[in-house]
Amino acid sequence: MIKFALHQYLPKRYLKRASFEDIDRHRMILDFKDGKPYATRWAAKEICNSLSAMDLTNTIIVCVPACCKRTNDRRFKEFSSIICERTGAVNGFSHVQVFGHRRKAHIDHVHELADNADEYIHVDGDFFRGRKVIVLDDIVTTCKTANAFIDRMASAGADVSMVLFLAKTKQFKRKSN
Repeated sequence: MIKFALHQYLPKRYLKRASFEDIDRHRMILDFKDGKPYATRWAAKEICNSLSAMDLTNTIIVCVPACCKRTNDRRFKEFSSIICERTGAVNGFSHVQVFGHRRKAHIDHVHELADNADEYIHVDGDFFRGRKVIVLDDIVTTCKTANAFIDRMASAGADVSMVLFLAKTKQFKRKSN
């Protein structure tokens, strides 16, 4: 399975020393996470450009679920629709249901999806069983949440061939004394 991030994401604490391009990308990614339409179109274009050489006719696109249904719908419903319309892929958005509310891993540092995926999401196994799937997500830091979702998809019978992230959190090594 291929895992790939299109951009680097700088944590807020490093933005004081960031280039204009890094600051602009940071803003776009956060606006995408907030579901702002212009940022959704930007993110979809970035993903579509990266997938443009692939034949996705019989491939399902599905996003790693957000922390609650409202956030998931706001962030990924239109995004998935645009990508599938432009690439010819099958939209799997409505076949992954989010219920309940999990803590946000990037804030609480607790990966509830990794620990209790069945309590937060329902994956339509009949729809995904035996089908090729590409998983999309916004930002990856440790990959725990994405890996838990990939495992959940695999347990539903999906063949996850690729995971594509909009951005990967840049890790800075601390200088040792």
